[in-house]
Amino acid sequence: MTSFSKQISFRWADLDPNFHVRHSVYYDFGAQHRIEILEGLGLTMKIMQSQYFGPVIFREECVFRKEIKLSDTIYIHTKVAKMKPDASRWTIVHELRNEEDLLAATISVDGAWMDTKLRKLVNPVPDVILKALSVFPKSDDFIQL
Repeated sequence: MTSFSKQISFRWADLDPNFHVRHSVYYDFGAQHRIEILEGLGLTMKIMQSQYFGPVIFREECVFRKEIKLSDTIYIHTKVAKMKPDASRWTIVHELRNEEDLLAATISVDGAWMDTKLRKLVNPVPDVILKALSVFPKSDDFIQL
């Protein structure tokens, strides 16, 4: 598997006054795709709640390359670009591409895992995190932190 991919559906509410997808929607699609991927890898919200941990974001950035309109067919492709060997810190990259495979936007997210009771970073991370992120597709320029 080279990346986790899926087609995105846009709603009227996703548009801005210029009739293209508004900037914050890109971030929402990235967050939704990350959670769907983690769920698919067995790292469910139920497990996170029961073991008192969850992802925390330090930086999120989107570079917009091509406008997206309501009727466009867009696919989101997600990979890990950077990660510590213990999966405690990571960078995930989402590429939004149209049906001609032209890049419309790139979202980069730097994050870690937080203990939801102590409100501190988790170290070491539970095995379930390491197991899930070890099978996450890596970018071509992947860097081990």
